[in-house]
Order: sequence, then C-alpha cells, then structure tokens
Amino acid sequence: MGKLEGKVAFITGAAQGQGRSHAITLAREGADIIAVDICAQLESVAYTMGTAEGLEETVREVEKLDRRIFAARADTRDAAQLRTAFEEGVAAVGPVDIVLANAGIGAGGAPVGEDQEWDEVVGVNLKGVWNTGRVAIPSMIERGKGGAIVLTSSTGGLIGAGIATAGYLGYTAAKHGVVGLMRSWANYLAPHYIRVNSVAPTTVRTPMSGDGAIMDIVKDIPELAGALTNAIPVPFVEPEDVSNAILYLVSDDARYITGTVLPVDAGSYNRR
Repeated sequence: MGKLEGKVAFITGAAQGQGRSHAITLAREGADIIAVDICAQLESVAYTMGTAEGLEETVREVEKLDRRIFAARADTRDAAQLRTAFEEGVAAVGPVDIVLANAGIGAGGAPVGEDQEWDEVVGVNLKGVWNTGRVAIPSMIERGKGGAIVLTSSTGGLIGAGIATAGYLGYTAAKHGVVGLMRSWANYLAPHYIRVNSVAPTTVRTPMSGDGAIMDIVKDIPELAGALTNAIPVPFVEPEDVSNAILYLVSDDARYITGTVLPVDAGSYNRR
C-alpha cells in the first residue's frame, strides 16, 4: 500500500515538467489526481508551454499506474474557470486531500512590453497560486479531515538575483509572495489540521529551463549565472527530485511539518 492510498491530489500546471512528475509520483503512491493546465502559450513566455497533448500524456502516465485522473484545461489566473475544473474533478474522482499549486512561468524573454511581461509572470506565479488555494481550501475545511498543501516557490523566492528587467523582477517578487502566502495559510489552516509548506527548487530540467540548457545560455550574464549556480556541482536537479520532496511533505511522514520552505536546490541558497 502506498503512502497516499485513498487520497486525491489537485495539481496545477500538470501538462509537462514538474507538474507531470508530481502527478506520476503521487499516483505511484496511491493518489488519484485532478490535473489542470492552461494548455496555451502566453505571449511573454519564450519556451513552449504545456499543451493539450501534453496533458493527455500526463493522463496516460497516471492511468498506467492504475489510478484515476480527471484532467481539464484551466487558466489559474481565472478563479471562475479554475473553480469549474476543480468542482468537475471532485465530482469525477472525489474530494481533495492534497493541493499542489505548481503552475508557474519563467521570467519572460519574448518580445513584449514591460507591463505585459510583469502582469503575466506575477499573474500566473502569484495570483494563480492564490486562486488555487481559495478554490480548494473551503472544501478541505468543510470536510474536516485535514490535508496538505504545497506551493511551488523557487530559490528566486529566497534571494534577489539583481536582474533589473520586468520579467525577473516580477518573477522574484511573485516567488517571494508565494512564501508569504504559504506562511499565512499555514497559520490560518493549522487549527483545521491542514498543513501548508513550500518547495524552493533551483534550476530544474524542464522546458522552462530549456531542459537545463539555461546554464549555457546565461553563462555570459554574471548576475544570473551566479544566482543559478549550485553548491553541489550540478547544473540542475530533475523534476523527480522536487516530486520526492513534495511526496514527503504531503505524506504522514511530515504530519507535524507546516509553515516551512524546503529548498530542493543542491545547496544553491546556502552558498549565498
């Protein structure tokens, strides 16, 4: 029997990268999944975002593990759209015990104006996280059986990289905001036995980082290269490394851990 047998997890940004890895890891431990993704390309994002085909692949991978999964397209910035997906998912696979506010975008790079770049990165990386919580939390409180929430921040949510562009400033501000939101929810939800934590990965080998190639791309940008350099001499971690940390945080192994940030960063934050 897996560590999450009988649990249902609500995961945003599930069409690729960390989100797909989280869905597979939790399903392997017995969880059923509600998976959402925007499945569309934002103009400020230079890399290829999740697609409908990618979300279907996540469904196939979870079903191979003999777990149930409901998948829907939803923009986390749109609370009404996200709530509809959540409620349809609950109707399909059951009430939610675990929430992973994973959906996020990188710091731009596409030729758009500063206001659009800022609005999109902050909208997805902070408002989207808030919307994920406010859609799911009321049902968890009403159910009265506790639960676990993990918000995906970043080492960029713990330090200031010193990159004065709208995208990087917005990314850093949003990821710091995620940590503040996590700490506030942790205190609010503790009496309900709902634990709230955050993970703070370094560069992860996903499409957002060019599958890790970002280290080659930024080697001539000292401020950014320095911000992405790890103490353990690896250029990136794998999505599964983050998923395994999340599995710990949402399982009973971490039943008294709440209000914390767990860096999955090969020592990146410590070397500052």
